Amino acid sequence: MLPSDGGEIRFRSARIEALAARRIARLGVARTFQHVNLVGSMTVLENVAIGAHLRGARGTVSAMLRMDREEEQRLLYEAVRQIERVGLGAHRMDAAASLPLGQQRLVEIARALAADPVLLLLDEPAAGLRYQEKQALAELLRKLRAEGVSILLVEHDMDFVMGLVDRLVVMDFGEKIAEGLPRDIQANPAVIEAYLGGIE
Repeated sequence: MLPSDGGEIRFRSARIEALAARRIARLGVARTFQHVNLVGSMTVLENVAIGAHLRGARGTVSAMLRMDREEEQRLLYEAVRQIERVGLGAHRMDAAASLPLGQQRLVEIARALAADPVLLLLDEPAAGLRYQEKQALAELLRKLRAEGVSILLVEHDMDFVMGLVDRLVVMDFGEKIAEGLPRDIQANPAVIEAYLGGIE
């Protein structure tokens, strides 16, 4: 979302750091932000359909003007499929703002999935969630991983992360201090010092 000021970003061997967000999304990368970013007055279905429109040939404006009803129906069907995939089928006609935070995060993930990503980027998805909501989110992420979706997760909740990921990179003030398997990271002295304040 921000222009890079150095280095390279590669996805499937191709450099993407200079591409517009829409082009990156079309290559198969979808994302959610730390803060919920839904159109509260729109239904869950309408919010998720925004993500599905990346798959359309005619674009969002054509869809809004209903210039291609067949494509519109196909994209709405895809949106419904993703809403059901995240477990919110009973809420698809509810206003997005009426849902609790945990379900709003699931709507955002459904919207990202509607773009049919190969790689799903999630920024602090567990932030502000209650225990049960975190458990539901973790269950969904495990399901997506089992379905073959690669997930890059940025998260500060170490308990949430440890039982969920295959590999960890730990950052401290913008510097990488450790990388490896969860069991190795838990025993890493630099990680313990940075996140737990050291051991007495």
